[in-house]
Amino acid sequence: MNTSIKIEREDRVAILTISRPEALNAINTDVMLQLADVMEGYDTDNKIGCILLKGSEKAFSAGADINESIQREYPDVFSENWLAGWERISKIRLPLIASVRGYALGGGCELAMSCDMIIAGEDAKFGQPEIKLGVIPGMGGTQRLTHAIGKAKAADLLLTGRYMDAQEAERAGLISRIVANEDTDKIALEAAQTIASYGRVAAMMIKETLGRSFETSLSEGLLFERRAFHACFATEDRVEGMRAFAEKRTAQFNKESPKR
Repeated sequence: MNTSIKIEREDRVAILTISRPEALNAINTDVMLQLADVMEGYDTDNKIGCILLKGSEKAFSAGADINESIQREYPDVFSENWLAGWERISKIRLPLIASVRGYALGGGCELAMSCDMIIAGEDAKFGQPEIKLGVIPGMGGTQRLTHAIGKAKAADLLLTGRYMDAQEAERAGLISRIVANEDTDKIALEAAQTIASYGRVAAMMIKETLGRSFETSLSEGLLFERRAFHACFATEDRVEGMRAFAEKRTAQFNKESPKR
């Protein structure tokens, strides 16, 4: 694997850093496949409870790598089903947190929106400026952005190509928190560590039920949630969590299961 993605680990948190400083962390197919491969590996690793994704101080990611697409034509992108690989990231079951400094534009904004939480520095800027290139978003920009901030605001960004600063993004509901620039990665890691300290199955169930809320009616969503709640009663973490509450102590989740 090349150095476009740096991989670290802090306790139960996997930290993935996009590292293409010469291209403001522009995302090409290689980066996409590396991210998907690594994330899918962590999905089956019981020692990881959350994934933190970040870029640099200048840019989370300034977008897709135009040098990769400029020579392509319709038969190429259609036959390859180009960009479909991004769906692999949207199907990751572990909670994903994006720590965003600087630009998160085009594919970079779409990647951040594929995460469950976005913690942004005060200097963060979000946008889907694909219209300036004569194309439209291809990794969920017209869909996830509309779900996050509504049709009117999404249309404004998509049709004008303008950027949205962190303050506007928070008001619109795109991001979870704004923090001081120098604290962005630290606070994002703290949030990831908090999530990872809880029961892994419960966190994955919450992510799954949140996602279902966008895909179905309220009544069907409520039924899905209730069934997931019922399923929690088959887990060791439910036993530990409730017992710890009754005994007035801190729950110890994610303990190694005894051999059977």
